[in-house]
Amino acid sequence: MTEWDRNDPASYDAAARGTAELEVSGTDIIGPVVRDGLTSTPKTLPPFLFYDAVGSGLFEKITKLPEYYPTRVERSILESRAGEIARMAISHAGRNVSVLELGAGSATKTQVLLRALVAEQGATTFLPADVSGAALDAAESRLARELPEVKVHPLLAAHPQALAAGRERDDALLVVFLGSSLGNYDEHSAIELLADIRATLGPTGSLLLGTDAVKPLDVLLPAYDDSKGVTASFNKNVLARINRELGGGFDLDRFGHVAVWNEELSRIEMHLESSVDQVVPIDDLGLEVAFEAKERIHTESSYKYDTARLDRMFSQAGLARECEFYDPEHWFRLTMARPA
Repeated sequence: MTEWDRNDPASYDAAARGTAELEVSGTDIIGPVVRDGLTSTPKTLPPFLFYDAVGSGLFEKITKLPEYYPTRVERSILESRAGEIARMAISHAGRNVSVLELGAGSATKTQVLLRALVAEQGATTFLPADVSGAALDAAESRLARELPEVKVHPLLAAHPQALAAGRERDDALLVVFLGSSLGNYDEHSAIELLADIRATLGPTGSLLLGTDAVKPLDVLLPAYDDSKGVTASFNKNVLARINRELGGGFDLDRFGHVAVWNEELSRIEMHLESSVDQVVPIDDLGLEVAFEAKERIHTESSYKYDTARLDRMFSQAGLARECEFYDPEHWFRLTMARPA
């Protein structure tokens, strides 16, 4: 499971987010993607729909589950390597660096890196970007208390807007993209995002990228189908959200959570499977959606990478890998990359 990328511009029209909190809700915004996804063959729903208040709360629970390794393993790598990462970024830039984090959330892991940068260079500028104003407020408040040497300039923005803002600055930037959020993208979209990051770095910037590695299925699958059923509830919340916001008539007991490994594409896929033949109304869309028994809705993909695949993607995006940092089991990696 990636740390679900609610900021993913490949999943929805970021320009449509017009409220103060950049909330993604309501018929005008989510209605078109729900209609398109549930009238396509096969049926799909984009992963940004996970992230209403209910889904965000469920995800926080997921990150604390014993089966869910990415958050704790990535943090352990940061804790052991943050000083080295900071020195590499400063050395490449030839001057102090500022940090621009995509999908920062409350930036709890990134605080480890910020502390290392402060130790190396003193006062550090941090540009956390997220579509959640509440998460950014939490990050700014906590850092003001715990790490006052960091000057926080929040960006209420999705990835394209955040990177555009970065290009307007004169700082040497360390762009941080953690949680294996890149894994939410298909390869074409991932390369496009990496190229956009490359354009933001200029000649002196660096990228710190978190990605999930290919690993044994007895480790991988439970992270997407935990014993307590929290991930199942998280997945089904997509249907509950359609019920709440679009007048849907989904009976959640008639859909099961399914997580499968797609060996050919090197990705975990999450689906919702209809247990019976049924027709579900979505009143606000004037739509009735027919399902056959065992028919699935594809709700999320999470790509797993080996070094060769990442290097190929970096090359196509105009980047070059500098080094990789792993946990002892090689379950997860942090990669430092720079303009090629």
